[in-house]
Amino acid sequence: MQKSWAEAYATARDSAKPLPGEPTPVGAAAGRVLAAAVRCERPVPAFDNAAMDGYAVAGAGPWTIRGRVLAGAVTGGPVVTPGCAVEIATGAPVPAGTEAVIPYERCAVDGGVVSAGRPERAHIRRAGDSLAVGALVVPAGRTVTATVVAAAEQAGAEQVLAHRAPTVTLLVTGDEVISDGVPGPGQVRDTFTGLVTAVTARAGGVLDGRRLLPDRRDLLDAALREAGTDVVVVSGSSSAGAADHLHELLSAGGATWLVRGVACRPGHPQALAVLPDGRWVVSLPGNPYAGLVAALTLLEPLLTALAGRPAAVLPCAPVSGSPKLMPGGVRIVPAEADGTLIGAGSVGLHAAANADFLAVLPGDWTPGSPATLLRVP
Repeated sequence: MQKSWAEAYATARDSAKPLPGEPTPVGAAAGRVLAAAVRCERPVPAFDNAAMDGYAVAGAGPWTIRGRVLAGAVTGGPVVTPGCAVEIATGAPVPAGTEAVIPYERCAVDGGVVSAGRPERAHIRRAGDSLAVGALVVPAGRTVTATVVAAAEQAGAEQVLAHRAPTVTLLVTGDEVISDGVPGPGQVRDTFTGLVTAVTARAGGVLDGRRLLPDRRDLLDAALREAGTDVVVVSGSSSAGAADHLHELLSAGGATWLVRGVACRPGHPQALAVLPDGRWVVSLPGNPYAGLVAALTLLEPLLTALAGRPAAVLPCAPVSGSPKLMPGGVRIVPAEADGTLIGAGSVGLHAAANADFLAVLPGDWTPGSPATLLRVP
């Protein structure tokens, strides 16, 4: 079931549907995607208010000042009658009877009497001028940003219907892997947790749990069964060696394989499967750079789809260098923003750490030709 890199990426992108929407407090919905449109629940503005600092007046001038209204005042204050004026601040509710607000700079005040020419504009923002109740604030499908939150709150929304953020469990396998401290002989530090956390968050998901597992079939089997998240990511145990149990366990458990090997270097053993209960399993090769490639190829587009976000449009730009290509597949190489390729092996992450993108180079690529680019997390 080996696929081309483009087929594997498209499979991860297109196989999942957005998770159901759930009522979510507006302030807690940031970063999630709207499953339903937000509509105005309170007119914007909510009440008639002054658009300028000045005097609220009625009738012809001059006007005798009868009071003052500041922003935050309750409605039902002084009533403006012909020949009277009420000093008013921007945003303050206009008193009943007001015909116009005359800005300070157009007024002359002497002994409590305001004189000014008849204003050309009323300088009053009427209730509902911007949005009436029921009007569309933000359509479904939009990612909730800080501005979306502010607009929804201004329109009186307390909750929105947002797609549930996909949850992820990470299982880091390998007798040699430690989570902290200085590695001893034959040991390596876990480099997957930070990468998977970043890719998950960027795609709109949440890393809900992480476990380090030795290379034991029974422990991996139990961990797969116990993971209650939408997606289970397994690093290592992805090949066919004596310590690689994942494929055997998934097949025995009735998983449906969508991707089982990708024609790319590095990252060939990556895989994507669906368990009978609907949970997704993403298999990342144990080599750190190959695992990063797989996370960007399978995990990120899968989580993006589950989160309800629109599929990313991958940039394509000319790149230059002299990497070793892969006939019949793609070579994935770190690249700087200016298109310069940086050499890297399947283990080292240092080149990717100094790169802005990973360039996907087909077997017939030539220096200076365009390549698909994956953004480095």
